[in-house]
Amino acid sequence: MTKKNGWVFEWKYELNQADREVYKLTIAENVNVIQGLISLEIKSDHVYMHLVESAPFNKGGQKVYSGVPGNLVAFACRLSFQRGFEGNISFVSKTSLINHYIETLGAFHAGGRLMIIESNAALRLINRYFKYFEL
Repeated sequence: MTKKNGWVFEWKYELNQADREVYKLTIAENVNVIQGLISLEIKSDHVYMHLVESAPFNKGGQKVYSGVPGNLVAFACRLSFQRGFEGNISFVSKTSLINHYIETLGAFHAGGRLMIIESNAALRLINRYFKYFEL
């Protein structure tokens, strides 16, 4: 999970941050191959998403699996519900992706580059990517 292997972000740094939890997405048929990663921080009233990234082979026109980032964000929303935060998550977006996150994740633009996903949008994401979810 290094830049040398085609990853964009410094995942070793994320793993070494005491306030962050890093989760990997794998497929049932091969749990040894990481499809994507997400770095989360549990705040007092929501989950903050530091980074999300698809594996290098899941990017671009020839990706093996599509929907990896959405799946990871849905996981963050599910974790938020499980921690009692009603599915609320926040993250800082690249300016060029703000409209993309509004359209694909149901996030809303809270000002600057801050994005928020609230309960209803979180439930839609969870229901899209998980077969069964119980509050």
